[in-house]
Amino acid sequence: MSIIRVALLSDIHGNSFALEAVRAAIVKESPDAVLVAGDYALNGPDPAATVDGIRELEAHGALVISGNTDIAVADFDYTGAFPWLADGIPDSYREAAEWAHEALGPERLGWLRRLPAERRLWCEDTLLLLTHASPGSQTAGFDAFIDVTVVMERLSRTDARVICCGHTHLPEIRDFGWKMIVNGGSAGYVLDGEPTASWAMIEIEGDQVRAEIRRTPFDELAAANAISARGLPGDVYRAATVRSGKLVR
Repeated sequence: MSIIRVALLSDIHGNSFALEAVRAAIVKESPDAVLVAGDYALNGPDPAATVDGIRELEAHGALVISGNTDIAVADFDYTGAFPWLADGIPDSYREAAEWAHEALGPERLGWLRRLPAERRLWCEDTLLLLTHASPGSQTAGFDAFIDVTVVMERLSRTDARVICCGHTHLPEIRDFGWKMIVNGGSAGYVLDGEPTASWAMIEIEGDQVRAEIRRTPFDELAAANAISARGLPGDVYRAATVRSGKLVR
């Protein structure tokens, strides 16, 4: 029985240093498919190179979708991108989105706007859903603190056996038997305390599904220094986050 291998990455956030390292690691693995789950431009120092790298993956057959921060960068729809910020969008978010918007230019922005919110992939008899946060949502993710009943409700929104996602920046795999959540974490802005890029490898063999989180080192100091050198409001915290792998604010 053949094994189908699928690589999943997400949440690069303008960190081309991390993206290139992950792309090289994926090439060595030679998976049958590559899934990319959104959030490409906001926060990091090189949104244009990051988007170009994702587009190269797409040109070689990767399935690519949009994330919530891509909405902010492309069209400045901050409420759509960050609905939990009910008290207002911080200026640091707005200035970073405007800077990334300008850095991308019209052609890349057009590509970003055309991305779908979800894609589906059949691996023989197993259906995989690629979504940024959860089925039907780019903003309501599988956070660790939410009640299990909410998790089950979100899982029930799709017939897919495997939900491939990101958004939380915390890599994890949850196997419920009938369904599996594979969260690749972040390949550019991880928040679990380990300053390496995270992504996932999924294996389908008949009706069996296995998944593993992978970690790929990159030059986090170069990435952090590039953010600091940009000098936008909040960049000192963004740089510290990339350097430490923990959210600093």
